[in-house]
Amino acid sequence: MDTSTLVLFAATVLPLICTPGPDMLFVSSQALGGGASAGLRATLGVCLGYAVHSVLVAAGVAALLAAFPLVFAALRWIGVLYLIRLAVGMIRSALRREDGGAAAPLVAAPLRKGLLTALLNPKGMMIYFALLPQFLRAGDDLAGTAAALSGIFIALCALVYSILSLALSLVGRRGGPARGGARDRRRRIVEGVSGGLLIAAAGRLAAAG
Repeated sequence: MDTSTLVLFAATVLPLICTPGPDMLFVSSQALGGGASAGLRATLGVCLGYAVHSVLVAAGVAALLAAFPLVFAALRWIGVLYLIRLAVGMIRSALRREDGGAAAPLVAAPLRKGLLTALLNPKGMMIYFALLPQFLRAGDDLAGTAAALSGIFIALCALVYSILSLALSLVGRRGGPARGGARDRRRRIVEGVSGGLLIAAAGRLAAAG
């Protein structure tokens, strides 16, 4: 394994990571709704999901999905329905006025939800299945090279989504502290936008087939 292979792989996957997709839209919704902490926990969850994907690929599950398209499609639609369920919860909360302006939690369990979002996005597994083999060469330590490439992909995801979380958290806080009705209006706007981002993520995942 040489450095040029690692650099070429990083240059190949970075544009894919930066292209808005279900993972990026989910992290964005969490950062807008719950601030940098929620966005970073969602990012960690997504990265853990991709780590699981790498183990599944090594175990041959990706080949199984490729051989049975109906299983692949079923997994994708489960992911779509999961994102829609999260979006409906946020939008319903956005439509509900809180008495006394008390703000309800904007997001909950972002790490777990990020993990499930990545796991239920079969395109992530297919990135490993379709891209990684292109960078493996006969004579290399295949297991070591695959692990290094997977580590690069996960590290780049962590970097891009962490920067995104920090940037969007500033948008969510812009305008300074608010009280009473103003705070409740801000909460409802943020949750509505976050729910819309999750709907968009579900749409991207549905269209990916």
